[in-house]
Amino acid sequence: MMVNEEGSGESNKKPAPIFKNKSLKEKSRSTNNSGKKRIWRSLKQILAQERTLPWPPEAVHYSSINAPPSFKPAKKYSDISGLPAHYTDPQTKLYFASADEFMTVRSLPMDITAGYLALRGASNIVG
Repeated sequence: MMVNEEGSGESNKKPAPIFKNKSLKEKSRSTNNSGKKRIWRSLKQILAQERTLPWPPEAVHYSSINAPPSFKPAKKYSDISGLPAHYTDPQTKLYFASADEFMTVRSLPMDITAGYLALRGASNIVG
């Protein structure tokens, strides 16, 4: 029983998957000719750049997109820990998530309570 070495090599070699397109991978990793790294920009930088460019009135860009109001109620997060809060202190109107945080909220002076409410953007600041 002699085994053909060429035949065994072909049977071990798996065919390339059909769904992989080599040219797609090469196109997605293209580099600049000058060898510079790609600069990532924040949304503020993109918006500032878009405002400086002359756009036709019908063009759609980041600063012209307006989202409709949400039908879901806004989520409440604890003013102390940042965890999802299910409770509100009736005296200070601060949100809290646990009994320990409630004790902390009640022990805070009024100026710090007002500061928390101002950070949250609450319209009725205790004072």
